[in-house]
Amino acid sequence: MNYYEVNCFSCKKDFKVYEGTNAYKRFKINRKSKYCCDDCSHKIRLEAIKNFFK
Repeated sequence: MNYYEVNCFSCKKDFKVYEGTNAYKRFKINRKSKYCCDDCSHKIRLEAIKNFFK
């Protein structure tokens, strides 16, 4: 199975993006963009939802 190792812009850790996922497709199209891991993505989403209801 093919994968890329991508650096998370939030926590600065490397994570793997596996072939067949949307993140893999986005990474192949634009490698210079910023990406975040699943944990950070979940945290960012929860913060956005919390702030939306304030």
